[in-house]
Amino acid sequence: MSTDLEALFGAFNATIGKPAMADVEFGDTLRQMMGSLVRFDYVVVFAYRGKERPIDLYNTFDTQEHVVFVTLYQAGPYLLDPFYHTARERREGVLRMRELAPDRFYSSEYYRTYYVQTGLAEEIGFFVNADDDITIVLSLMRREETGVFPPREFETLKKARPLVASMVRHYWAGLAPRFDAQLAKRGKRRRKRGQSEHISPADAVWGDLNLTSREASIVELVLQGHSSESIGLKLNISTGTVKVHRRNVYRKLGISSQTQLLSLYLSNFG
Repeated sequence: MSTDLEALFGAFNATIGKPAMADVEFGDTLRQMMGSLVRFDYVVVFAYRGKERPIDLYNTFDTQEHVVFVTLYQAGPYLLDPFYHTARERREGVLRMRELAPDRFYSSEYYRTYYVQTGLAEEIGFFVNADDDITIVLSLMRREETGVFPPREFETLKKARPLVASMVRHYWAGLAPRFDAQLAKRGKRRRKRGQSEHISPADAVWGDLNLTSREASIVELVLQGHSSESIGLKLNISTGTVKVHRRNVYRKLGISSQTQLLSLYLSNFG
């Protein structure tokens, strides 16, 4: 599509003289800016810090869509999301979901039971590192009926990245207190320097299920969509060792499939 200059300049004009903007106001400005450059169906902006529940800063979903894309996502599936893991790695740029997904992602139980509900053909994220170990991800999404982003539009988004990153860092600065308040509401504390970090809900699941740290690492990668070969490479162990650990975990948990593993994981998530 051609650039809508009127919409683009209108988005820039909305920021003139404003040292700060509310979430919705700035989110609408970003949506207008991105919409002047490329076609998409949804926008959502999440802030991530460690393994904590992501904070929904802005989205364009209706009530029903919000349940799938936000409410269910924050309830646990975010821990298996390639975007979440990329944010935790503090990697920046404009990245396609399919470039970040593990080798078995599209055949994983997570994809079949959760991600397929989104009905997306493609998702592209602007990954922006902010202060206090926080990464903000602006996601542009296209439904299956719309199709994937053409290469030309993807290149346009990459050219817009420096400006988008600067604006995001400015208008969504100082998010740490929001994460702290979220932890306090759930009865947890953010670690202080020199102290051990609180046990995250994700880690608590594996502890409650009596898995070793190695077993927990392997089944997390399984649920994310990594093959035994991919897990072996990431953990520097043989494929055979991965399979032995996986069988031991299934036996310990009394399950026989990845479907049961995911169900058990999400049902025990705090």
